[in-house]
Amino acid sequence: MIRVLLVDDHLAFREPLAFMLARERDMTVVGQAGTVEGARDCLNELDVAVVDLALDGGNGLDLVRDIRQVCPAAAILILTASNEPIDHARAIEAGAAGILHKSSSIVEIIAAVRRLAAGEKLYDVGEVIELFRLLGQQREQDRAAQEIAASLTPREREVLQALAPGRSDREIADELHIAVETVRTHMVNIYRKLGVDSRTDALLVAARYGMVKLG
Repeated sequence: MIRVLLVDDHLAFREPLAFMLARERDMTVVGQAGTVEGARDCLNELDVAVVDLALDGGNGLDLVRDIRQVCPAAAILILTASNEPIDHARAIEAGAAGILHKSSSIVEIIAAVRRLAAGEKLYDVGEVIELFRLLGQQREQDRAAQEIAASLTPREREVLQALAPGRSDREIADELHIAVETVRTHMVNIYRKLGVDSRTDALLVAARYGMVKLG
C-alpha cells in the first residue's frame, strides 16, 4: 500500500482528495493536516506527502524540509495554486519530487502519487536546470536589493516613502519638517544610489525591492 499524507489548509479541497485516494486499492491516507505544526505530528511512516505551499502557521517549504529530514525515503508532491516558476524552483530545491497545479484533475494527482511512490520524478533535468537558473537570478536580485536598501539613509527612506503618493518637494518638506533644498539634495542622492533619473523610476525601483509601500 502507498501511504499518503495530505497537508492542505482548505478542508473543502483536502477531504475530497483524501476520500478519492482512499478508494484506490493500492493507497491509504495515513494522515491529514491543515497546518505545518499539525503535519509535523503526522510524520511517521509514509511513502508520499502531498503538500500545499501556502499553509496556516508556516511556510510549506519548511514542512518539505522537515519531511526530507524525518522521512528521507518519502517523496513529496507539491500541490499549489501558484504558477510562479520561482515558487516551483524553491520547492524543488527544498526537496520536492514533483509539482502539480491545484487545478489538476484527481486522475492526474493519483497518477502522480503512484509515479512518485515508484521512485520517479515529475520533472526532467532540463526543467530543473532552468528553474535553478531563475532561482539564481532571483537571489542576485535580492542581494542587489539588500545592498541598495543598506545604502539609503533613514531620512532618504522617509523621503522616498513621502514621495509615493505623488507629493511635491514642498509637500514632502512640510511633512518631514525639513527645507525644500534638503529634500532636493536627498532626491539627488536617492537617484544616484538607485541608478535612476526620475521620480517615477525611483518609485518603481523602490517598490520592486519593497523599500516603499504604494497605495
